[in-house]
Amino acid sequence: TPKAPTTRRLARALSFLWAPTAPTMFGRFGGGGGHFVAQYRCYPVTFIDRPQLENGDKVILPPSALDRLTQMMIEEFPMLFEVTNTKHKKTTHCGVLEFVAEEGVVYLPYWMMQNLLLAEGDIVKFQYAKLLKGQYVKLRPQTQDFLDISNPKAVLETTLRTYTCLTVGDSILINYNNKRYYVDIVEARPNSAVCIVDTDCEVDFAPPLDYVEPVYDKPKPAGSKSGGDGGGERPSAGGSGGAGPGTEGAGAGAGKEPEDAAAADTGPKFLAFAGGGNRLDGKSQRDLAPVEVALPTTSLNIPKEFEQFMRGPKPEEGGEKKKEGDGGGGSTLPRRKAGKLVFGGARAKKEEDVQKEAEAKKEEEAKKVPEDAFKAFQGSGNKLK
Repeated sequence: TPKAPTTRRLARALSFLWAPTAPTMFGRFGGGGGHFVAQYRCYPVTFIDRPQLENGDKVILPPSALDRLTQMMIEEFPMLFEVTNTKHKKTTHCGVLEFVAEEGVVYLPYWMMQNLLLAEGDIVKFQYAKLLKGQYVKLRPQTQDFLDISNPKAVLETTLRTYTCLTVGDSILINYNNKRYYVDIVEARPNSAVCIVDTDCEVDFAPPLDYVEPVYDKPKPAGSKSGGDGGGERPSAGGSGGAGPGTEGAGAGAGKEPEDAAAADTGPKFLAFAGGGNRLDGKSQRDLAPVEVALPTTSLNIPKEFEQFMRGPKPEEGGEKKKEGDGGGGSTLPRRKAGKLVFGGARAKKEEDVQKEAEAKKEEEAKKVPEDAFKAFQGSGNKLK
């Protein structure tokens, strides 16, 4: 029939049009797959006011990247990418934080751009990657300042929580106590790039780049103490003819010993209790005179000999002899009622005497003031009315 060729031609045309679009269509709705490869212009995360992203390896990609990854039906998280600078052949790995960047633009931490030798606006290649869990990582600080951290293990554990993967040859950034530390990734197992999310990874440290081992003095051998002894032994085998030089060598060795002993005596020596004292108030000890301490009052009958011993000898005033007390043997200290304990009685009495003397002096000075002297508030008042 004439309709059969027309039907065949229509079927061939439909098959020709359907063939190239079928893989794309089924790939979009979950029936296919592929590799994610894209190129973007890179800029640091500070361009979008996100400086906190410097503490980690996560980047910000455009929304189109999320659409393509969704079409690939990727179910492994976190998503990891291989980042390559095709111009300088530098490669590293990173994770992704958000898909909110402008189309054709990716935002990277600045330390990652330094590792890849990238500048603002350079082209960088992104490719989806699958990395194995890390088992062993060897780190090397670039400066000795990292060794001054009190607990580097805790600092490292806290810092690596913001990282998703590590690549051999990279230098990661550690911010601690308002200071930046750069640490190199020297070795990683089982591959040169490993994932460190939800894994137990063994960490080892290598000496810092600027570390210099201390130099220790080697101890001298016992046979090279003095040359005089050796000189004395040699002529003994040669007979009496060599006795002269041997004797001179022994004499020279003997002469060095007193010199060494004298040099040792002149060196600094430890002297016990040879330092000077200092006061907390800043005053010097010479400005402070000894203060007489008042004896406590008591109701006991103290002999005069013990009282004189406690008070110390006193110089006689005006050359007159000190009057002796009655022969009753009683104490001149104020007596108190038996069974009563008083603290500071003598001191309180002394303070009362000083206060009375001061009041008496004020009264005498007031009497000496002339009558015609100025006296405040002694005038008479007047009214305006």
